[in-house]
Formats: sequence, C-alpha cells, structure tokens
Amino acid sequence: MTSMDIVKTIDKVCCVMRYMTAGQLWNIIAPREFVDFSYTTDYQNGLLSCGVSVSHDEYRQSCVRGFNHPCGWFCVPVGGEGDGAPQSLLTGYIQTDLRGMIPQSAVDTAMASSLVTFYSDLRGALKS
Repeated sequence: MTSMDIVKTIDKVCCVMRYMTAGQLWNIIAPREFVDFSYTTDYQNGLLSCGVSVSHDEYRQSCVRGFNHPCGWFCVPVGGEGDGAPQSLLTGYIQTDLRGMIPQSAVDTAMASSLVTFYSDLRGALKS
C-alpha cells in the first residue's frame, strides 16, 4: 500500500477510504486504487475493522480500480502482561479482485509478495 486517504467521514467508526498500491512485477501489473466503506470498532480489548468496496466517481488516471469483497481485520492482544512488551495477534480476511487483464498466475505471485511485504513493513513500523 503506497497511500491511504479518508474520502468521507461518516461518523467516528465509519468512513470511506481510498487505498493506493504500487505496480507489481516491474509494472506488468499497474498500480491499483480501492475505495472502501470501512467500519472500525473495539473488539475484545483490540480492534475489528471490516470493509467492502463502494462506487466512487473520482478515478485516478494512472491506476486500475480494484474491488474488495467483504474483508476484515482483527487485532487482539495476546500475552505481554508481566512477561515483556505487549503483543497483539493480527488476523486478516481479504477477498480482492484486482480487475484488469492479468493472468491469474501473475495475480497469485503479486498478492503473495505484497502480503509478505505488508506484514514485514507493519512489523518494522510497530517495533519503531
């Protein structure tokens, strides 16, 4: 993910967000943008965030509009009480349609690589 913008705030737990991704496989797969309705709330002393793509008239010319089917992220605390730094378990359920004319093998490779990079970057950011 290269950027994330809030397009519209609905209330303190709901908003419409635009996510941008970089091109993959030497830009064989063009950059993508996703516009999702997002709901985030407290869940078992952690967070639950779920969303789904929604239609949005504004398009970025340099991107292909992808589509997220219902998705969700759970972040709940695990351990860390008295035995070191607090830790959390992050679980994500993603159903993404990259759209465009991409061979499925390229999609599979790019998605696997992107998810590994996402979690690695997230781990690094959280340790800082």
